[in-house]
Amino acid sequence: MTLDRLPSRRVVNFAGFAICCGLMGFALFAQHVLLLDPCPLCVFQRVAVIAIGVIFLVAALHNPRGGGRVVYGLFLAAAAGGGATVAARHAWLQQLPPDKVPSCGPGLDYMFETLPFTQMLSKVFKGSGECAEIVWQFLGLSMPGWVLVWVTALGTIGIWNNFRRA
Repeated sequence: MTLDRLPSRRVVNFAGFAICCGLMGFALFAQHVLLLDPCPLCVFQRVAVIAIGVIFLVAALHNPRGGGRVVYGLFLAAAAGGGATVAARHAWLQQLPPDKVPSCGPGLDYMFETLPFTQMLSKVFKGSGECAEIVWQFLGLSMPGWVLVWVTALGTIGIWNNFRRA
């Protein structure tokens, strides 16, 4: 495929937004139909996917020229990097032997209400027993494994798409 046959930057950004919508649609299906309640780390992964989707949508609607497109690429890199970090931590927790898994802690709602924000974030990123439980798999990967694959792919595509010349 030659460069003149690549889809426009706007089309790729809309496609990234659509993929994020599909990922969130599946997350909500898993929660409300399969009855798989998200743990605190799952919630933060959802926030990252939503952030990536919003950035793709705004980039598609704005369709900037010059330096503006690079700014969107950097925002996508930051959101995808954050999502990949949380997903990797979550997948790592799921691979721990049972005796190394942190004990279950309070729910995310309770931590939001009672702890200062930085302390709440610290507790969430340490993970807990509920985060180490694997309740769903597809092709040998758990949900955080798939989130890691998707946010890495979306971040890579977003950076490439918004850094490339028209």
